[in-house]
Amino acid sequence: MNLRSAFDLPAPAIVLAEGAFGKTAGKTANGVVMHSELFDVGAVVDSERAGRSAADVLARPDVADVPVVESMSAALETVPEAEALVIGVAPAGGTLPEEWITDIRAAMRAGCDVVSGLHVFLSERDDWVTLADECGVRLFDVRKPPTDDDLRVADGRVDDVDADIVLTVGTDCAVGKRTTTFELYRAARRAGLNAGWVATGQTGIMVGAHRGVVVDRVPADFAAGVVEDLVHAVGANHDLVLVEGQGALTHRAYSGVTLSLLHGAWPDAVVLVDDRDRTSRTHFDRFPVRGVDVERELVERLCDTSVAALSTWGDPATERNRFGLPTANVYHEDGPETLLDAVRVAL
Repeated sequence: MNLRSAFDLPAPAIVLAEGAFGKTAGKTANGVVMHSELFDVGAVVDSERAGRSAADVLARPDVADVPVVESMSAALETVPEAEALVIGVAPAGGTLPEEWITDIRAAMRAGCDVVSGLHVFLSERDDWVTLADECGVRLFDVRKPPTDDDLRVADGRVDDVDADIVLTVGTDCAVGKRTTTFELYRAARRAGLNAGWVATGQTGIMVGAHRGVVVDRVPADFAAGVVEDLVHAVGANHDLVLVEGQGALTHRAYSGVTLSLLHGAWPDAVVLVDDRDRTSRTHFDRFPVRGVDVERELVERLCDTSVAALSTWGDPATERNRFGLPTANVYHEDGPETLLDAVRVAL
């Protein structure tokens, strides 16, 4: 999916993040507000945090003072020119909460396209399609997998890409692979490099990746092939392609997706992402985190590549001494540049 081609950038937008803004459950909303090159967010709907600003809720002074409002009507008054409603939360169970239906429909009647990360596909439900036609708006379901015609097994055509390819790989889920990928992309652009990036989750697609797919919705046999196609497409117009990773090679639940990304992207360099305080896996307490050394060894054994740098939420100097890798925290000053320098040396 390429949402960049669907909007005039940046499109004025409202983000629906009811009950989740600033929390892990609202990570898509958080990411869109912090990083989107696609949407110019003018208001966030979350009644639990209404009256605050996004910078305050996210504790990020570099984030714009986007108001958090209590209702969709308040958001539409705040951003009357809004062209898109971004649904930034995917509730547990994958259902569409009844209390959101009125809000989403109000935004559509006000002329907003709907960009949804829900597990429910609005574009496949007749009542939503009919309303969208009546309102003259579009429905984008970013979790929707590629059609059968777009599925194929990997055949190595990524080897023909002239661009350099860099993949982020984690020691666990939710350690910052998307954030690291995006910050590397921004650092590369600031350095004057012709860089593009590939998202493999819904947040990255909504942030504005040049191509993207929610890779965990792709049938297993075809995941590497889909990734290969995305990298091939972005590499045709860019000299550097950054690819967002998922999961971890040592994660018993998600390693299949991680390996498909590694083999589909077949990167020239890898940036490993780690949370040093994580000892057990998020949502899988019985599974231990195996750590940087084990993950690095597996990456380099399973792919013709090398780990160029470590992205950490800990103290970079301490982690550098522990693992002997160029190390940075992307939220520190010059952190992304430090990682990019290491990548360029490896390339």
